[in-house]
Amino acid sequence: MTVRGWMWGALALLSTAGAEGAGAEAAHAGPPAFLVQLTLLLIVSAAAAYGSFRLRLLPIIGFLLAGVLVGPGALGLIRDPQLISAASEVGVMLLLFTIGIEFSLERLSRIARLIFLGGGLQVSLTILAAAGALLAFGVGAADAVFTGCLLALSSTAIVMKLLGERGETNARTGQVSLGILIFQDLAVVLMVLLIPMLAGQGGGVAGVLIALAKAGGIIALVLVAARRVVPPLMEVVARTCSAEIFLLAVVALCFGTASLTALAGVSLALGAFLAGLLVSESRYGAQAMGEILPLQILFSAAFFLSVGVQLDLGFVLRNLGLVLGAAALIALLKVVVTSLSVRLLGEDWRTALPVALLTGQVGEFSFVLATTGAALGLSFAGLGEQGSGVFIAATVLLMALTPGLAALGGPLLARLPSPAPGEAGTGAAGTGPSGGEGYGDGGHGLPVAGRVVFLGYGAHARLAARALSRAGQPYSVVTRNPDGASELQGRGAPVLIADYTRAGLLRDLDIDSARAVVIADDDTEMTERTLSVLRTVAPQVQVITRATSPEGFAGLQALGAQHVLSAHREVAAGILDLLTPPEVTRAQLSRHLAEHPPVTLNATQRAQCEHAAHNAGPVTPEADVCLECVALGDTWVHLRVCMTCGHVGCCDSSKNRHATRHAQGQGHPVIRSAEPGEDWAYCYEHRWTK
Repeated sequence: MTVRGWMWGALALLSTAGAEGAGAEAAHAGPPAFLVQLTLLLIVSAAAAYGSFRLRLLPIIGFLLAGVLVGPGALGLIRDPQLISAASEVGVMLLLFTIGIEFSLERLSRIARLIFLGGGLQVSLTILAAAGALLAFGVGAADAVFTGCLLALSSTAIVMKLLGERGETNARTGQVSLGILIFQDLAVVLMVLLIPMLAGQGGGVAGVLIALAKAGGIIALVLVAARRVVPPLMEVVARTCSAEIFLLAVVALCFGTASLTALAGVSLALGAFLAGLLVSESRYGAQAMGEILPLQILFSAAFFLSVGVQLDLGFVLRNLGLVLGAAALIALLKVVVTSLSVRLLGEDWRTALPVALLTGQVGEFSFVLATTGAALGLSFAGLGEQGSGVFIAATVLLMALTPGLAALGGPLLARLPSPAPGEAGTGAAGTGPSGGEGYGDGGHGLPVAGRVVFLGYGAHARLAARALSRAGQPYSVVTRNPDGASELQGRGAPVLIADYTRAGLLRDLDIDSARAVVIADDDTEMTERTLSVLRTVAPQVQVITRATSPEGFAGLQALGAQHVLSAHREVAAGILDLLTPPEVTRAQLSRHLAEHPPVTLNATQRAQCEHAAHNAGPVTPEADVCLECVALGDTWVHLRVCMTCGHVGCCDSSKNRHATRHAQGQGHPVIRSAEPGEDWAYCYEHRWTK
């Protein structure tokens, strides 16, 4: 069932509930049926996650077992398979979207050989081996090829989830696995068109070619948009500095791209993966990851539950030998064929075996193909009506056993001789050529260990960062401000655009290895939230922050900040005192601060109009560049500083006139020259200068 069908179904349930309750009191109408099922789904997911934690199981296994337990074949608590199926579709989409964010087009192009050669070998050899074996046992050609198509696919959701939990997404094992999985998702397009032809229906070879051309055109359109459309669109959204707008835009991009590719016959999951690639081409991949991850976790749980729900325990018990035999043969076939395919790529056994064990199950899209084939009269392994039950039971069993099957790689590889220096492949640990970069590397490419890390990049952080640069002390910055990021990138400083209130981000950054963390957000509530999250991830790291009131001072200390600078003390100077090394003298610090002092209006200027009297300063200029021009890649003639907020913009002789735009847009009437040796000021309301 599609997401749109799920939504319409929910609306229909609501309408039905309203119609049935028209003659009764509203208080006795009860909750809508879909809400009860949705609530049960959430309760079961939470209970399964907690149970997995207590029993030290992977959450995947917990969700699968919980699905079996509450499904119609056991307790029967969840009776609406369409609802959970729709939620599972969203889960697979969001999972593939986050995976796409991790892989830029450049990185994806580097594994093109793994996708088309490795994946092509795995899919084609699996179909040939399965079909050949079944034909030898007298199964009809149509059913044999149909079964081969079902077995050729692996579960992208399970494999990528396991790789992520093991930290191997960017290892050689992860790269080869991803290449094969991407090709499998592409192959689904052809299989959907091939199955009706096997049943004697469909549009023939011409129809297949037309459908493939349409799918290829849609994918090409998406890739062009990745370079031309999405990055500037993400810039516009990010500059609103609104978490709500950013999240809505990211989800809309994910669902919109997936829907567009689905119209062309490409799987929703592959469309979502392409949407993730679109976002990865902008500067906001880490921020998008942080926003979407909670949703992805929620709906991924629904996917694994939905797989378990489909298992009929009664059928399994009645046909236990057949189910176990089918599962064993499927796993053996896939491990052997996938190992051979990876070896033909030139990889050694230390890569081939882990990849084969990871992909030894059957994929979620095989359920869709099985349903389509059964409706057209095709059966799994020529078993007739019984074939569908055997296939579902064997598939669920293999999915549940995948973590254990993958864990066999370590003991098996231990029996192999150590690879010679320079030998291809990197083994299960997978520290191959692609390792150590991207989302899965524990750092998003941002250096953290032994550095001062600024969370937020306001005026005080700018002064402290410049002083650290002059003292030769390394630092990194995480900010949500696109202009600040552009300034830092222009200077070659390490910066990441992301929401630093996310525990997952801080954990991936290995923030505990930082020399010190400076929480430099201007928003008090955001500062407290960041500190609270930081202390759960890195309880021992040195934290420096600032408070604007005695209550805030006490609150930040209670949350675990070792150094809380008060508003009465020059914050930038305090940060420098705490962070600069002993060899940097106070005289050097004073000289640096003297070069970037807060600015004020003199008494004569303050007396010239009421606007000047109320905007006399002192204010700290937010930068020594026009940040908006830096973001646009433009230059300026002179700089002006806003006496209300410290904004620095370019003058009216410059191309963009950002100082005037800011003053008019924000209603801040007074500016002062930010050029060295100049102290004149100007009021836009009274048109005076001095």
